[in-house]
Amino acid sequence: MSPFNLETCARPNILALEPYRCARDDYKDDGTNILLDANENAYGPPVPQNLATGSGSSGPELDLLGLHRYPDPHQRDLKQLLCSLRTTHAHTSKLLTPENLCVGVGSDEAIDALLRCFCVPGRDRILVCPPTYGMYSVSAQVNDVGLVKVPLLPAPSFAIDVPRVLETLSTEPNIKIIYLCSPGNPTGSLLAKEDIQKVLEHPTWNGVVVVDEAYIDFAPESASLAEWVNEWPNLVVMQTLSKAFGLAGIRLGAAFTSPPIARLLNSLKAPYNISSPTSALASYALGPDGLKVMRANKERLIKQRERLVAELPQIPGVGKLAGGESSNFLLYEMLDKEGKPSNETALKVYQKLAETKGVVVRFRGKEHGCEGCLRITVGTEEEVTRCLGALREALKEVRGE
Repeated sequence: MSPFNLETCARPNILALEPYRCARDDYKDDGTNILLDANENAYGPPVPQNLATGSGSSGPELDLLGLHRYPDPHQRDLKQLLCSLRTTHAHTSKLLTPENLCVGVGSDEAIDALLRCFCVPGRDRILVCPPTYGMYSVSAQVNDVGLVKVPLLPAPSFAIDVPRVLETLSTEPNIKIIYLCSPGNPTGSLLAKEDIQKVLEHPTWNGVVVVDEAYIDFAPESASLAEWVNEWPNLVVMQTLSKAFGLAGIRLGAAFTSPPIARLLNSLKAPYNISSPTSALASYALGPDGLKVMRANKERLIKQRERLVAELPQIPGVGKLAGGESSNFLLYEMLDKEGKPSNETALKVYQKLAETKGVVVRFRGKEHGCEGCLRITVGTEEEVTRCLGALREALKEVRGE
């Protein structure tokens, strides 16, 4: 009999992990459900329809016969397209160049790479500001890196608690990275540039400030701080093509930073981490035709976001907008019969929507400062209409009205 024992062989921090779960694990999909749970772009990618059907010649050039060759390990042309998009001169006169970039498999690769780059397992720690994106803490656990939490200020601002963050960086040892999500997930709130600057200006802390801008294209124009990495040697700004670009399926993320940090990340990454089809699709989406479609779809989503903000409060049982309006989702309170935000009510509504109404949203009530909240991704006009009707019915049934 083999002496192998998984419990004693595997690393304890890995044994403690739970597999990733999403709202779609809680229901059976028959193909008719409205998926408003994962903050995807309901209008799809800025890629011509004839590419999907195999007809016509316009669109990205996918060299399928060249797939026996490894992809370009440097992706300079793709990086230049990203630099051209984010060089706005709203925050600095300096230009972004490919030397400012590391591209990876979604933003998640950058989150993990930064931890491996700067944090010694079992000694160093990161700082996060809940409620926030869960992969920061998951990646920290995988890498045996400690976690320090300084919650955001209460809703509706969900702003950085700057004095507490600065004090924590001064007094807590071995904090190497602070992860800030802007616009926040699940808050939808844009963090103030001046608050981020105060963290960057900390007089004694030797660490890296990471700003996760996955939803930045839904925020006001020129909100991205990507080009600001030319002014701060310890700033990293992460972005993705999964949201506004509607390309969640290709898993393409970017980390803008100073050239010295970019060199470290590029040395650390796998040699051929971006596939040739991913690069071709991303390059097309970042070109003039792709950007035109992306921006048109973004405006359609913003219109539906404004519609949700106007119509959700008219539904009995829907409480306040708990966060901001700078992303492609909204965080709303669900109220019990006494008019108070209630996790019990929100969870029942979430379940009823998915199980009997064919509308999948996300229950966020267990996160800090999100009591009784559902996060609703903005969908197409038809999806929003169906969501509003289903939510009205679900709340009525759950509240016994």
